Amino acid sequence: MRVCSERRQRRWPVHEFGKENVHVNSGADLAFRSGFNPHYAGKRAECDGGAHIAGTKYAGRQFFAGSLTGAYRDYGDYPWRWYLMTELTQMPTGYAQEAVWCDEGSLILEDE
Repeated sequence: MRVCSERRQRRWPVHEFGKENVHVNSGADLAFRSGFNPHYAGKRAECDGGAHIAGTKYAGRQFFAGSLTGAYRDYGDYPWRWYLMTELTQMPTGYAQEAVWCDEGSLILEDE
């Protein structure tokens, strides 16, 4: 699960993610292609993943629930797709971000 490094005071605008472009994620210097999937826009979802536990060599499970924006990022030549989740209703204790990037394989759509 990738955590958004940007914290914004407003909602994530969908139109910013609607173009097919190649970007460089300055946090990890990984190239990605961004896009928009209208089928996922506004869908309620759950995302189960993991993250590094600070100060250790271990990772722990993390659970999120919220709304998908439809925005995605594909990483690598064989695309590894991540969707942006906002309006978080469930998140780990102490999670300070307003959004999270979820691996497509870890998503469970609530309405389907």
